[in-house]
Amino acid sequence: MKNKTFWIFGLLTLSIISIAYSYTKFAAPKTETKVAECHEVPNTGEASAFQPTIENKNKPTGKAPKGMVWIPGGEFSMGSNVEDESLCSIKGVTKDAAPIHRVYVDGYYMDETEVTNEEFEKFVKATGYVTVAEQKPTKEEFPTANEEDLITGSVVFTPTPSAVNLNNFLQWWRYEPGADWRHPEGPQSSIKGKEKYPVVHVVYEDAEAYAKWAGKRLPTEAEWEFAARGGKTGNLYAWGNDLKPKGKFQANIYQGHFPIQDGDTGEDGFKGIAPTKQFAPNAYGLYDIAGNVWEWVHDWYSVDYYKSLAESGKVIKNPQGPNAYNDPNDPTQIKRVHRGGSFLCTDQYCTRYMVGTRGKGEIRSAANHLGFRCVKSI
Repeated sequence: MKNKTFWIFGLLTLSIISIAYSYTKFAAPKTETKVAECHEVPNTGEASAFQPTIENKNKPTGKAPKGMVWIPGGEFSMGSNVEDESLCSIKGVTKDAAPIHRVYVDGYYMDETEVTNEEFEKFVKATGYVTVAEQKPTKEEFPTANEEDLITGSVVFTPTPSAVNLNNFLQWWRYEPGADWRHPEGPQSSIKGKEKYPVVHVVYEDAEAYAKWAGKRLPTEAEWEFAARGGKTGNLYAWGNDLKPKGKFQANIYQGHFPIQDGDTGEDGFKGIAPTKQFAPNAYGLYDIAGNVWEWVHDWYSVDYYKSLAESGKVIKNPQGPNAYNDPNDPTQIKRVHRGGSFLCTDQYCTRYMVGTRGKGEIRSAANHLGFRCVKSI
């Protein structure tokens, strides 16, 4: 079974957990190296590329749909700057989020939280939908695979027994047969009592199917970042420029020595995934826009997309993302963008709880730190 598990793990999940892998080549190879917290104030001097956010003034009539908040849209500076690289122990985190460029988005409603287990369960009961993680992989998808190796399951974070070099992410992830949204840690686990937790182990098409059923859609990357910034200009985090204002964490991220057993100290109040609404919302009323679980967005992932937008010299209106995916580090995998970071993000390895930074994932790969939220146009 170990050989089977490793083989299918390699086929089905390599890209989903490359969220941080693309940047590990920039990390110091020694795990004992002391790292600084990413909470210094970024460079906001005259050289800053961030220009003021200009919110739309028009507001919709009537009440917001249940569980959603109004995002006014407008013009803003999108992306991250090279100065932020000095804030963290890992270089390269902002590389694909540069240069900063001007974008305009129309107003829309957005889910105030990530879609929860109870919300996703309503969708499944109403439609009979079966997620990709619950479907047996097919020979059409993996023609060289043995039939016995084609087993249902998904990727689960597994702490290491001791400190490890952070240049090999395979050390702390496993392909778990039987893991899915109902069984987030494997077949013996359950979501009973976790109705308010974000649903996980959903791939892009699962999230898209839910959104369509709910009369919504997935946000574009520009819509997601505009909403996450909360009308503020150039902040490092969704709540400001200090990781821990008044000494308190503002998101469910990883504190302690990553990725060892019991390494997460839970200083933010949680070890592992947390229920929604455990931290203060941002200025637009959005909860968990950083940390807890990564969120799928609409856009294809392209490493040089921001560069092409900036070079146009225009304010880009309602960008929908590039026409094709492009990841030179993993050119055969079809990827969409992830945003927001997760409970596993740490200044030792993955600092993409910073609001302008980006993640990515293969569209049919799932994991226990990946979910989504939806938007609705007016």
